[in-house]
Amino acid sequence: MKIEHVAVWVDDLELMRDFYVRFFDGKANKLYRNPEKDFQSYFITFREGARLELMKRMNVTERYPFDMLGWAHLAVSVGSKQNVDFFTDRLIKAGYTCKSQPRVTGDGYYESMFLDPEKNVIEITI
Repeated sequence: MKIEHVAVWVDDLELMRDFYVRFFDGKANKLYRNPEKDFQSYFITFREGARLELMKRMNVTERYPFDMLGWAHLAVSVGSKQNVDFFTDRLIKAGYTCKSQPRVTGDGYYESMFLDPEKNVIEITI
């Protein structure tokens, strides 16, 4: 089995598209629109085939607080400790919120944690 894609509701489609394209080398498709449902989306495709769907609908506006049941974060593997450090430094310099500096976790992962422009948690790992 392979996870085909993960989807997230967003407030600002272009801001979020630009973030994932710029910082994670994603490729965005053309904007999809469904006027009947007042729905728009972009699929962001990453080099190794994973896809992230960014979705917007005018009646989806409520945000949930951190640390509640449901999806917790999006983990992005960047291949090496050096790349984790590189991505961490790049995102900090660009002004994004770092929740956790690069470290080895209790279960042996080397990772850092960030908030994307809409405060979704991203784990950057090997």
